Amino acid sequence: MDLPSYVVYNMNLSLESIMEGQLLLVDKPREWTSFQAVNKLRWAFKKKHKLKKLKVGHAGTLDPLATGLLLICTGKMTKKISEIQALEKAYTGIITLGATTPSYDLETAIDKSYSVNHINQNIINVVKKKFEGEIDQYPPIFSAIKKDGKRLYDLARKGEKTKIESRKVTIYSFDFTQIDTHQLHFHIICSKGTYIRSLAHDFGKALQSGGYLSQLRRTAIGSYRVENALTPDQIIEKLERL
Repeated sequence: MDLPSYVVYNMNLSLESIMEGQLLLVDKPREWTSFQAVNKLRWAFKKKHKLKKLKVGHAGTLDPLATGLLLICTGKMTKKISEIQALEKAYTGIITLGATTPSYDLETAIDKSYSVNHINQNIINVVKKKFEGEIDQYPPIFSAIKKDGKRLYDLARKGEKTKIESRKVTIYSFDFTQIDTHQLHFHIICSKGTYIRSLAHDFGKALQSGGYLSQLRRTAIGSYRVENALTPDQIIEKLERL
């Protein structure tokens, strides 16, 4: 994808630049939705530059409990959102073993507990190989995917059951950086559409136990790195200094 490299390092928040199109590297805080980040920045840009309308959108949702890189496009750059969404993603996080939750993360409470006494590093390494390359994955019922015009998470919160189709995703690399008794610290690079929550749930199941995602941070999207990102509040502070 041919995007100019300056958008990674030089966040130009002038009126001309914002209207022409900027790719903003945002470090999303925990418990913020991706739409909250977009809306807060849109409101700040419109107020600062006295605009009635401004196109702003993100190029790939991060779950509320996840932190890290969120790419937000303004102006004409919003036309490249689909292109940006296709880039591979990199994450670090923690899979907690011995329990499951309906949402596959900490958004919902633990519903079942399982033994972990039989799990050792050799078993973990054997199972990990099943989650490398192209795999079939079922998205979580608590997700923004639409079925028959309704978001799956809306159906889940109402207690309605629905059939979810699997989808093929690619895991380019999957490594554990630390293995504790109940927690697996990981680094993963994967394709568009991969649900790390589902991977955590499925990994626990493959270990004949349970698992859920207890921590997640997106560190990269393509060549864009979270080290070059600013939080929404930092971007607004930069904007107000113009």
